[in-house]
Amino acid sequence: MQRCVETGRAIANACGVESEAIDHLNDIDYGAWQSKSYEEIEKTDPQAFASWFATPHLVRFPNGESLQDMVARTADALRLVLDRHAGDIVVLVGHSSMNRALLLQLLDQPLSAYWRLGQAPGCINEIDVVGGRITVLGINETQHLDGLPG
Repeated sequence: MQRCVETGRAIANACGVESEAIDHLNDIDYGAWQSKSYEEIEKTDPQAFASWFATPHLVRFPNGESLQDMVARTADALRLVLDRHAGDIVVLVGHSSMNRALLLQLLDQPLSAYWRLGQAPGCINEIDVVGGRITVLGINETQHLDGLPG
């Protein structure tokens, strides 16, 4: 989460506004999988690893969260942000899992669609929420990264 906080702070500083870390927007708790590579996980638990990519909505990470858990807490955070900042432009910075959870909620899509939403590092998703009406203007946009070292 530290990289997200730092990125959010840099954006806020550039815009001359305050930044705030919201704990409910943390990355999914991968539990026993935390900090392990895909290769390590696939080797030690191939069935669960395959399930995560085939049916993510049916997976609970060992000693961690499920998508349902993360969606519940990100929904709470989203409600808080929308209530506090109605009519404002707000930038939320998070990991791809949190981004997907928010997008699925805003697009009214099932959790089974989790992997259908690309979320490249540093991408921008633009959503307009006015009077409860949600309009998705862009998902997984990375043009601003063109020309940067890889």
